[in-house]
Amino acid sequence: MALRALRRVGPGLAPRCPRLSPPPRVAAARRLATSSLVLSARKFTDKHEWISVENGIGTVGISNFAQEALGDVVYCSLPEIGTKLSKHDEFGALESVKAASELYSPLSGEVTAINDALADNPGLVNKSCYQDGWLIKMTVENPAELDELMNEDAYEKYIKSIED
Repeated sequence: MALRALRRVGPGLAPRCPRLSPPPRVAAARRLATSSLVLSARKFTDKHEWISVENGIGTVGISNFAQEALGDVVYCSLPEIGTKLSKHDEFGALESVKAASELYSPLSGEVTAINDALADNPGLVNKSCYQDGWLIKMTVENPAELDELMNEDAYEKYIKSIED
């Protein structure tokens, strides 16, 4: 309707109408901020396990650095639900075409779930180590233990120090 009125008035008025620039692309910035928040909430051990805690339940997996070092994971040995773990306890192992690696608990707690999808598709650890390739979920018995783990920035610095 407004466009018709502008056409009727003629092109003389058109230059006086300000051109609106397209809105800034906020979605990409929002996505970056969100992923940054997700990553900063993840904590890491010096043995390359990670844990993210939500509502007192921690999800545990291995870092991207660890899965790259292992190579193609072909088998996962995980604990039974109900297994009680102390911080640094061995709770399973990953086997790849070139190595085997033990898994260590980042915190004290009880295993509440294991990633059943890894039984049929252990390669999920390689394809999606921070999402679909998680290993176990566990209760967090002592939340103060989280403070002893590295945040993402500290972990990145740790990786660089061991690569040198």
